[in-house]
Amino acid sequence: MTIDDSTQDSSGTPGVRLTAGDAELTVLPDHGCRVGSLRIGGVEVLRQGAKFGAFPMVPWCGRVELGQFRNGGERHQLPVNAPPHAIHGTGRDTAWRTARVDGASAVFTYELAEPWPYPGRVTQVFELAEDGLTITMSVEATDDSFPAQAGWHPWFLRNLGRGGSDVELSFTPEWQEERGDDHLPTGRRVAPRPGPWDDCFGMPEGVDVTLTWPGELELKVTSRSEWVVVFDELEEAVCVEPQSGPPNGLNTLPRLVTPIDPLEMSTTWRWRALA
Repeated sequence: MTIDDSTQDSSGTPGVRLTAGDAELTVLPDHGCRVGSLRIGGVEVLRQGAKFGAFPMVPWCGRVELGQFRNGGERHQLPVNAPPHAIHGTGRDTAWRTARVDGASAVFTYELAEPWPYPGRVTQVFELAEDGLTITMSVEATDDSFPAQAGWHPWFLRNLGRGGSDVELSFTPEWQEERGDDHLPTGRRVAPRPGPWDDCFGMPEGVDVTLTWPGELELKVTSRSEWVVVFDELEEAVCVEPQSGPPNGLNTLPRLVTPIDPLEMSTTWRWRALA
């Protein structure tokens, strides 16, 4: 295990650092198992800070309407942490166990517990290469079945701070989920609209979004999943969030996790220098 004292979680615990070529990744298992830092050729690409980096969204993604969802005949209430809704799951708010670290790869786990009403296990695997990063997350039910989602919320720097231009986003979704005044999808699919965005898009052939810092770096975010949320309303960063279902999907498009059928989600970030 390589300990990185330069990137720490909110309690001051050092992160786990992976390296491959000139790429350096720091994971903070005690701070929601988020990526605290990704440096490519010595250049940081993620916004720094306790709420930022790139955090896992599990066992749901985005907002859940009024923090409520049903599983069969049972209705459950989640903490309303983005009033009037619950947002982004519980995984980012808990400590994960470091199961394995081996040079350029690492595995982390945590047990689902209150306020999530069902027991289960979440595993996150990081595999770093010289030109890319693949992250895989699985959600397992250890008793009763339950609906769940998984995804990631990276905060990519809008500007890399070296005097270059701001990042440019390129993607061609098939549709955009119409967003209501409550920030939830209305259920209507519309033609993609120009940004700024805090919106969910459908890409049936898989998520494929390219971020380009002109003359500096190109980074492509891909996933076999067809859902991606793009958020670019803030000055400091842009977010490209591959996820296994749309916001409020626990209610509108539930994916049932059973003891014999876990949910698995992965994303790959591939980069190349442009200078």
